[in-house]
Amino acid sequence: MLLPKRAMMVGGAIVGLAVIYSMSVDPPNSATTPTSSDAKCRMAVTADVLNVRSAPEPNAEIVGKYKTGAESDAENVVQNGFRKLGENRWASAEFLKPLQGRNCG
Repeated sequence: MLLPKRAMMVGGAIVGLAVIYSMSVDPPNSATTPTSSDAKCRMAVTADVLNVRSAPEPNAEIVGKYKTGAESDAENVVQNGFRKLGENRWASAEFLKPLQGRNCG
């Protein structure tokens, strides 16, 4: 038995939408179950341009730059007014804001 072309197209669209919907639905309890990455410190840049330096010193070598709104993982270490972003990567803590729900000490 052959189905009309229109019925096949409608059926295909319904199946496609069902697949897309099922892929976008969060698993149960995902909103209330924190993962280890949720607790990691993550910061947003508030300056127009933020220099990332090789050491926690104002005159240390610039090894990178971030623009307003950029996000970066960070450590719970602040030294001489600079927050440690990683190995040999420091930025002025004055221009970094912790993301909501993140533990940045």
